[in-house]
Amino acid sequence: MHWLNTHRTIHPTLHWLRALWLALIVAGCGGGVDSGGTGTTPASYANGPITGFGSVIVNGVRFDDSKAVVTDDDGGGSNRDKLRLGMTTEIRGSAITPDATGTLVSTASSIAFGSDILGRVDSIELPAKRLVVLGQGVDVNAATVFDDESLSGGLPTVAVGDVVEVYALFNAATGRYTATRIERKNGKVEAYRLRGLVSRLDVVAKTFNIGTERISYAGFTASAPVTPADGNFLRVRLQTTKVAGVWLVDGFKDGAPKPQNRDDVRLEGRISSFTSPTLFSVNGVAVNASAIGPLAGLTLGVRVEVEGTASDGVLLASKLKIKTEDEAENQEFELRGQITSVDAANLRFVLRGVTVVYAITAPETDFRNGTAADLKKDANVEARGVLSADGARLLAARITFK
Repeated sequence: MHWLNTHRTIHPTLHWLRALWLALIVAGCGGGVDSGGTGTTPASYANGPITGFGSVIVNGVRFDDSKAVVTDDDGGGSNRDKLRLGMTTEIRGSAITPDATGTLVSTASSIAFGSDILGRVDSIELPAKRLVVLGQGVDVNAATVFDDESLSGGLPTVAVGDVVEVYALFNAATGRYTATRIERKNGKVEAYRLRGLVSRLDVVAKTFNIGTERISYAGFTASAPVTPADGNFLRVRLQTTKVAGVWLVDGFKDGAPKPQNRDDVRLEGRISSFTSPTLFSVNGVAVNASAIGPLAGLTLGVRVEVEGTASDGVLLASKLKIKTEDEAENQEFELRGQITSVDAANLRFVLRGVTVVYAITAPETDFRNGTAADLKKDANVEARGVLSADGARLLAARITFK
């Protein structure tokens, strides 16, 4: 069963001690060597939401996904056609290098995608752009992608009682999730899913909380699951009906990303635990930023982009940037490929499964190497822009014919 994990979960205090010890080793000997990287063949790792296609774009890097092994939440086989804008991913690949245009590129060997919440919508606050799913508070912003097929029209088309899947970044300071993508699940769902921080653990009763939801693993009899620990991320699979107000576990596993040993690691997420401006974690990954010194403004819940080298799961940061909420909401998305259909009357076309809207009057779309008249089925184009107000379409600021 893919939801089992035989590795022992480390208590947060010991985790930080280990991080310090490993950082000293890495700094002193130039990194370790294993099959993942920091050896003779450079290897990379990225964790964050998908912001474009042509190759899969995560953390500003274009990963060629043509030969990648793609897996889903359960570790089961999938394919790259299932990947969508806003999905949160873990990508392992070759060294990240600039191409002739200066674009950062890599060849992905594996891509794993997984949501944070799959469950029933409990409530919706349209003016505040908030909803509660599976008992968890979810915030929607201008960069939240809504599935164009199941939720065309965005948040106003979501109804209480719908079962939705939410890809998100968790904010440990508020206990809420910022959605990067939301899809409605039509048809029967066999199990709900939730990824979050464990709290109020009772090892005797075998219960714990994620947010305000009480969860029991007392009836889970499979051997050697990961051991829950307060303050650690856990992914749980739940039965779809509560018993006496408690969710029952069908499976669970470690919920923190696993960069392991990689020469180039890039994370985008929120600070999930904080000891000091040089010692903290991002999305559950331990980060030691002592090599670049403290950065003003770092605290629990701040959204950051981090680059560095990982050894045994600890990231020794070489670059660190705070991503403001304004920057996050004005996220640019990019699509490359062949147009699959064109609706010239309504000034739109479909590219990589996304409806792209363009304008021929001010403020008009910037067309390069062609004009709107050249938009035809199978035309090879690149479209860049931001999301529409409903989050279901791309508003093209620039279209380039290739």
